[in-house]
Amino acid sequence: MSRHAPENYDCPFCDVVRRKPRPFPYTQPDDIVLHNGLVTAFISSCWWPNNPGHVVIVPNEHFENLYELPAHYGAAIHDVSRVVALALKAVFRCDGTSTRQHNEPSGGQDVWHYHLQVFPRYVDDNLYLHTPERRTTAPEERRPYAESLRTYLTQQALF
Repeated sequence: MSRHAPENYDCPFCDVVRRKPRPFPYTQPDDIVLHNGLVTAFISSCWWPNNPGHVVIVPNEHFENLYELPAHYGAAIHDVSRVVALALKAVFRCDGTSTRQHNEPSGGQDVWHYHLQVFPRYVDDNLYLHTPERRTTAPEERRPYAESLRTYLTQQALF
């Protein structure tokens, strides 16, 4: 199996799972919208211009990519992606959702911990065309998105 993480990789997603704050403005414990025994979901610190508040879902155990992800984690991630997509529709009133997952540098992976992204989608948002324009957000900008999704998920008892 081909590994791409450098030796002694300081995994940002493992820190999120452990609720360990990262340097600002990166993902903080307050960005977490769902956490269970297998999976953690959080508002991404990187946003596309027309799709604020997308969610990243990671297994709580470190796996570099899809190739090494055990099936039971894949099933749990899939289940949570459905719940998150429904929450995005209800809370953000988006027109649809998209999921996205990358493996290895040639596949577009840039964090060496498996992750699935769930985007709120809107008519003519041109998500894929705007990838070069993505930006890092501040925790205070993400906070209302995380709070809204957490509240909805808790009220709906979806996790």
